[in-house]
Amino acid sequence: MADHAKTRAVVLISGSGSNLQAFIDQVESGELDLELALVISNKAEAYGLQRAAKAGIATKAIDHKRFESRQEFDQALMAQIDTAKPDIVILAGFMRILTAEFVNHYTSRLINIHPSLLPKYPGTNTHQRALDAGDEWHGASIHYVVPEVDAGPIILQGRLRIKSDDTENSLQQRIHGIEHQLYPLAVKWITENRLTVSKNRVLLDGETSAQQLQTFDL
Repeated sequence: MADHAKTRAVVLISGSGSNLQAFIDQVESGELDLELALVISNKAEAYGLQRAAKAGIATKAIDHKRFESRQEFDQALMAQIDTAKPDIVILAGFMRILTAEFVNHYTSRLINIHPSLLPKYPGTNTHQRALDAGDEWHGASIHYVVPEVDAGPIILQGRLRIKSDDTENSLQQRIHGIEHQLYPLAVKWITENRLTVSKNRVLLDGETSAQQLQTFDL
């Protein structure tokens, strides 16, 4: 029997690439049947590029500051991504707001992880906002990307209880623990063709699943 074609992914990063490392580790362990075809950063000094190179993954840096407009940068980014012919594009700490043209070019192939329990706290400073609001729970959401920021259909969420002594930094570190477990799981479901989107809801094996909100003790 012929081997099935692996799902090809391009990963976009801006920083240390800790979520990228979670993907690399699961691919190398055989847990995730994914081909990491290319890692692109808008910052040449991003440590995640070193992680990718160490794992034998092709890398590319495209400095957004070299472009006069967001549209021009996104055009260059799309051209580079498309050379890899990806099945999915994974945003893993890519700190750029993408144009609608870019998002629509990758409709239903573009996924992101956001450090809050969406629809709560779209945008930035999510950990401090959760603390300031006195929330009981905080977490992370993996979602398909649509032109509206942090508003796409949610694939998977993980949450943990906020501790009385949590700071913005401690909460961020604990949420990373959720991200590194759940982001590869969400991508695994994609590689296994288990997800469909109906009426802006993501279905796992054709139904809404309790697995799509997981509680952690980290």
